[in-house]
Amino acid sequence: MLGIKERENYVLKITSEPIDPAIMYDLLASSGAGSVVFHYAVVKPMAGAGGTTSYIDYATDGDTATELNDIATKLKTEFTVDDVLLIRRTGRLGLGDIISLVAASSPNSEDAFEACKLGISLLKKMKTIVKNEVCG
Repeated sequence: MLGIKERENYVLKITSEPIDPAIMYDLLASSGAGSVVFHYAVVKPMAGAGGTTSYIDYATDGDTATELNDIATKLKTEFTVDDVLLIRRTGRLGLGDIISLVAASSPNSEDAFEACKLGISLLKKMKTIVKNEVCG
């Protein structure tokens, strides 16, 4: 694990280890929630000029933990959420591997879905994650 930051009402992880969906729910505080939303981004085959995606290498370049913290803070500020879970993978990921996880728990479904949707968008735009897609 490259980094983990657990704070009140959110968990942030940067890891080279696979994300295990079976244990993710237990990481999310959901005792007051009426809605819990999870989104897993996975490596998909993209056909481009160089062929179909074989794998993607992800690396960190900069203070990724702070960037994840900023995303979590934004989600907590803009939406009524009990908890936020953000996980980003690093290393070589093959087709079907989980790249990232965004999860939110909330007393209401609208805030849980909207927080998750914004979190997905912000994870895709992270400046401290470097992506190198290899096609074969």
